[in-house]
Amino acid sequence: MSRHPHPPIASINRSLDLANINDQTPVFTRYCRWIYNIFTKWDWGLSPDQAPVGPAIMSRIGASVQLVTGATILGIVLGVSVGVYTAIRQYRWQDRVLNSTATFLLVVPAAVLGLMVVLAAISINHAAGVRLFYVTGLHSYQGSDPFMFILDFLQHLILPTIVMTVPGMVGYHLTQRTYLLDTMNADYVRTARAKGLPLNMAIRRHALRTSLIPTAVDVAFSIAGVFTGAVITETVFAINGLGSYFVQTIMQNDINGSVAIAAFGAVCTLVGALLADIFSAWLDPRIRLN
Repeated sequence: MSRHPHPPIASINRSLDLANINDQTPVFTRYCRWIYNIFTKWDWGLSPDQAPVGPAIMSRIGASVQLVTGATILGIVLGVSVGVYTAIRQYRWQDRVLNSTATFLLVVPAAVLGLMVVLAAISINHAAGVRLFYVTGLHSYQGSDPFMFILDFLQHLILPTIVMTVPGMVGYHLTQRTYLLDTMNADYVRTARAKGLPLNMAIRRHALRTSLIPTAVDVAFSIAGVFTGAVITETVFAINGLGSYFVQTIMQNDINGSVAIAAFGAVCTLVGALLADIFSAWLDPRIRLN
């Protein structure tokens, strides 16, 4: 007899039924059961190790929100600001230097950028003689002092925030520059300039709001990708977020976990579409009139 006998068929079927992936059960029945469990019990099923998927995702959403929120806001604000700055100074040395830097950073892999930031932080820690930056995790303080807790959180957060901010900032910089240059050549902006309106005022009153519409749409629809695409940053800094969990579910053939992540991405896309409509209506009076 084998030293590792196969489990009985009944035991296998029972385990598959618990995970709702038994191929002996009709697909429609499994789908209805899955939908019912989600809406009535918030039960997304079990992973291959029999752990509930719902709590695993909820624990990682918090880490991803902490990591992504600041990086996204900084990337948008800095990227759009630099894009407007370079568009106004098209073909000047400031435009050439910033565009060359952006092009270089755009092709640097996230893993390489993360490694460079980690090495720089370690060098700064050694030079200062104290630990100013942490290179793993999001928390390590175990005390009850709220000030020390916030300081510890910021010391952990600053490095991954830098790594996630740079690609977003570069992308928004280049796209905002392109959109603003196109808008600056529009007939209504040229007419305003011909009537004597200064360039800065023409951009601020007429060109900027219109050029921000496609950028706002890009930002809104990138929400899902930001959450699930942070896997490299989360891996470099040992953060248990949604990106690393997404890769883990694929590697382990975790059907329920993968579907839950896909559903989360779909919800983010729907929220992004709603935000895109709201921002577009706020920026463009013609949409509000319609």
